[in-house]
Amino acid sequence: MAIPYEFAYERPETAEQAVKLLGKYGKNARILAGGTDLANQMKQGFRVPEILIDIKNIKEWEVIKMVNNELHIGSLVTFNDLRKSQLIREKLNILFEAAGLVASTGVRNRATMVGNICSAVACMDSAAPLLVHEAVIHTLSIDGERTIPIQQWFVDNRKTAIQDNELVTHVSIPIPEKKYAGAYQKMMRYSGEDLSQSNVGVLALSDNKYHVAFGSVGPTPKRSLKIENLLNTKGISKETIEEAKAMIETVIAPITDVRATKEYRMHMTKVMFERALKSAVERFKQPKLITQ
Repeated sequence: MAIPYEFAYERPETAEQAVKLLGKYGKNARILAGGTDLANQMKQGFRVPEILIDIKNIKEWEVIKMVNNELHIGSLVTFNDLRKSQLIREKLNILFEAAGLVASTGVRNRATMVGNICSAVACMDSAAPLLVHEAVIHTLSIDGERTIPIQQWFVDNRKTAIQDNELVTHVSIPIPEKKYAGAYQKMMRYSGEDLSQSNVGVLALSDNKYHVAFGSVGPTPKRSLKIENLLNTKGISKETIEEAKAMIETVIAPITDVRATKEYRMHMTKVMFERALKSAVERFKQPKLITQ
């Protein structure tokens, strides 16, 4: 189905040109990177812009690189780029794992990680890995650069902390200085192209420290300091895991929709949390799966 609406189209060659256009049109502009979400919205008459700013010519935003002890992922990096990257596999295995579960190969070839977090749909796959790794979002506008911690990025369902005249240039992820290992679990109705009914990310750090995040079980993805404090204080045991699973009911707020009931989501989130936690702990014991 074609897009039956008129709009202007620009394809800037530089970041400076892109932010000038965005500064001129503001909320009436839309940024095009992968376009997998935006194209569908425009076909249905949602988010139809006055101008579409296609940023795919800005090659500096296609890069995955280490800067000091941070991993930088540009706004044009696709999920298949993440899967092909040795840096991602070695330094952010939880993101590597999540990227392989996004939709289909065709979608992963176009969809970008930054576009995923900008769309801010509750069922996104990249949020939990970025939350447990305490990522930072870098934006640019005619007023300059701004950094936003991932914990402050998701404001509501499909709403982020980005301003109308800003675009995201890249995401930076600090790499822990000591040993760490992560694990990601996603519940789908079938293998292949399906949205997440629930997802869980766990990062195991040295000194028995843990980071835990949930997705698709509330209006926004959520990291749980409450559960982390329990695990960090009491350590991992059968009793602690059961206590943490019971605590999940006070942390997430799943809904019933066409993909699952809220009761099933709650039950399976507990199951996936235990699986992800045990998997991260087991990987932590295997040097070949741990960086640093």
